[in-house]
Amino acid sequence: VQLQASGGGSVQAGGSLRLSCAASGGTFSSYRMGWFRQAPGKEREFVAAITRTGGGTYYLDSVKGRFTISRDNAEKTVYLQMNGLTLEDTAVYFCAARYAGVPTTTQQNNWGQGTEVTVSS
Repeated sequence: VQLQASGGGSVQAGGSLRLSCAASGGTFSSYRMGWFRQAPGKEREFVAAITRTGGGTYYLDSVKGRFTISRDNAEKTVYLQMNGLTLEDTAVYFCAARYAGVPTTTQQNNWGQGTEVTVSS
């Protein structure tokens, strides 16, 4: 499956952004999906993940209550709604697909290109 992320940009602290990741070339509904991020000089880290039907979601503790992951299997798209953004959320955000298991780690994922999120004060 090929993934194309979009929706990044620059926003002031406290603002919101919605990231999208469109899939092609595979059976989207067969994949568990996730979002990761990588800040400058840091390792890529898990942010959020969602099961195939959307019935289960998982979040990094620091984004719980602020970020919401969702998916539309008909549109072959996964979303990350980000509210209450802080300076610490500045990073390049990547979407990931995994066929076996929920993508909460960086291993065994199909990756899309990143979309940059910059939060300023």
